[in-house]
Amino acid sequence: MSAQAHFQRVALIGFGLIGGSIARAAKLQGLAGTIVTTARSEKTRARVAELGIVDEVVATNAEAVKDADLVILCIPVGACGPVAQEIAAHLKPGAIVSDVGSVKGAVVRDMAPHLPKSVHFVPAHPVAGTEHSGPDSGFAELFINRWCILTPPDGTDAAPTEHLRAFWAAMGAKVEVMTPDHHDLVLAITSHLPHLIAYTIVGTADELAQVTESEVIKFSAGGFRDFTRIAASDPTMWRDVFLANKEAVLEMLGTFTEDLAKLTRAIRRGDGEALFDHFTRTRAIRRGIVEIGQDSAAPDFGRPHAALKKP
Repeated sequence: MSAQAHFQRVALIGFGLIGGSIARAAKLQGLAGTIVTTARSEKTRARVAELGIVDEVVATNAEAVKDADLVILCIPVGACGPVAQEIAAHLKPGAIVSDVGSVKGAVVRDMAPHLPKSVHFVPAHPVAGTEHSGPDSGFAELFINRWCILTPPDGTDAAPTEHLRAFWAAMGAKVEVMTPDHHDLVLAITSHLPHLIAYTIVGTADELAQVTESEVIKFSAGGFRDFTRIAASDPTMWRDVFLANKEAVLEMLGTFTEDLAKLTRAIRRGDGEALFDHFTRTRAIRRGIVEIGQDSAAPDFGRPHAALKKP
């Protein structure tokens, strides 16, 4: 672990899967002198204290960020603006303020106006997760060989961005920097639309299962089980994602609908050649994902716990 990746005091606002995984990984790698956290409910704060993962558990967001040189909001994107307004007056000059949301344009628009000029705002999105949530769900290996995308707004100093890059890299992530708008377009097709499709298919199957006396659920094949894992993700988080990134999602949904119509016509016409060509092309994409190491025997949902090396 390089000295460049270290922070004296890290504050985590929210302690679910991502916040808990950051705390565990940062503790294991020695990336923070002190880790302090808070969560919305007293029950969650009590559980975090029981787990003994962090150094301090406090009651308010303002108290958590005091004297912190890295503040990470690990909360649904819809809550980022109000929390930024709440903590603004309590932030240490020179602190880096970040987040973990899967939408970046809305986060920048909602948070930036509230943050003082004396801090550095570097939004982030670790592209990793499971269908589980809560303080017990995190694990230190979650970010290994997964991408973390940083989206610093125009005019952000390079040094804080590099400091945060080193922090995420030390937790095992591969780090990329891009603009907020480009991030949202890319994630609309690679993450947001697949989740929307999964929620839709599982909901449709549930309706059909009522007619077939649950045989659809009972005899679900592997593909459907994968959809159910995705559709089990946190509903508050995904509600906020679709509302915050609706323009990009609707654009990708339109393209998907056109492609689905083409496949519908091919099936209706018995055009086996068109179907075979399409499936061959998509199979090649799958192989490409495997070749660059972006999959494992159990991808993101239920990933095996590969060991992080202690510093």
